[in-house]
Amino acid sequence: MSSAKNTAAVEKGFAHIGANLVRDVSLPALVLHREALEHNIRWMQDFVSNSGAELAPHGKTSMTPALFRRQLDAGAWGITLASATQTRAAYAHGVHRVLMANQLVGTPNMALIADLLADPAFDFYCMVDHPDNVADLGAYFASRGVRLNVMIEYGVVGGRCGCRSEQQVLDLAKAIAAQPALALTGIEGYEGVIHGDHAVSGIRAFAGSLVRLAVQLQDSGAFAIAKPIITASGSAWYDLIAEEFEAQNAAGRFLSVLRPGSYVAHDHGIYKEAQCCVLDRRSDLHEGLRPALEVWAHVQSLPEPGFAVIALGKRDVAYDAGLPVPLLRYKAGVVPAKGDDVGACKVTAVMDQHAFMTVAPGVELRVGDIISFGTSHPCLTFDKWRMGCLVDEQLSVIETMETCF
Repeated sequence: MSSAKNTAAVEKGFAHIGANLVRDVSLPALVLHREALEHNIRWMQDFVSNSGAELAPHGKTSMTPALFRRQLDAGAWGITLASATQTRAAYAHGVHRVLMANQLVGTPNMALIADLLADPAFDFYCMVDHPDNVADLGAYFASRGVRLNVMIEYGVVGGRCGCRSEQQVLDLAKAIAAQPALALTGIEGYEGVIHGDHAVSGIRAFAGSLVRLAVQLQDSGAFAIAKPIITASGSAWYDLIAEEFEAQNAAGRFLSVLRPGSYVAHDHGIYKEAQCCVLDRRSDLHEGLRPALEVWAHVQSLPEPGFAVIALGKRDVAYDAGLPVPLLRYKAGVVPAKGDDVGACKVTAVMDQHAFMTVAPGVELRVGDIISFGTSHPCLTFDKWRMGCLVDEQLSVIETMETCF
């Protein structure tokens, strides 16, 4: 069953409140564990606040308004998003401060944001990195009689978007100043594209350069607000960015904003590895994030000894940064549920609707058994679902959470 079809099952009540995962829920299903989820939201908010910064978690990870609300209620300054349509969806669900860590390009997208800015309570920021975009934004928002908050994106050679040199940043600030409909409100960077053997030193140097540029722009009077925003950090290196901002006293002159997003669900792959590195670098952090996201599916076929086909595929789970990880096996319909370890089993390939799994010696499976799978890269698991199940420690559904991709 595809996740789209499974959504219909959820909407018809097959995942009603009080339903139990092993007995009542149509599978495959996107599952979030309440205890781990609440821990992660608390943990990251505490980390960022203790670093003297503000948190604007990247909402593109989940595009789940129920999670946005929990993050904001826990103290998040705003929500980071990647597009005008994501921004509109978040606004429709009560998010009133958005940092769009991307360029606003194309008249239809500009129109979406201009419409939202008709609400004086809506606080919005987007990135610019080229004079062409500055000119287009300036002309469009002048025609709408609206002033747009923009931030200069500073990038790295060979990376993603962003000005490639400090001089380009300074020149772009002058171009923004020539557009009355634009207000320069800060500077932004993304360090996640810095890789290699010297990534740590490269990220520290990049963050230091970001702060120096912000100081230079502020000293020249380029910013339109008294305390401009300085922001960076994805979900892997947020500790280094926080430390560098602290070391350069960025919070003294700027509003420092960190933007990790995947922490809310965490994972069993790339972000688990990244979190281990954070804990190695920071001996004062005694506990890290916990994986909160799983995808549950049935054993569909046992066609050969030592080989199982699982009713789970590319339409249900991320596969770009590692294949799903088998965690526990449950007997369908047996409550209270007891999970048996299947850690030695391994997914070797995924197709559209099927996963191939080797069955480890000593693991006894039957068709209809349920297996919980961990994922790597939660962003590309969330976006395959229109609904997820929040469950308690007894695996009972306590809330169904709609996504809005």
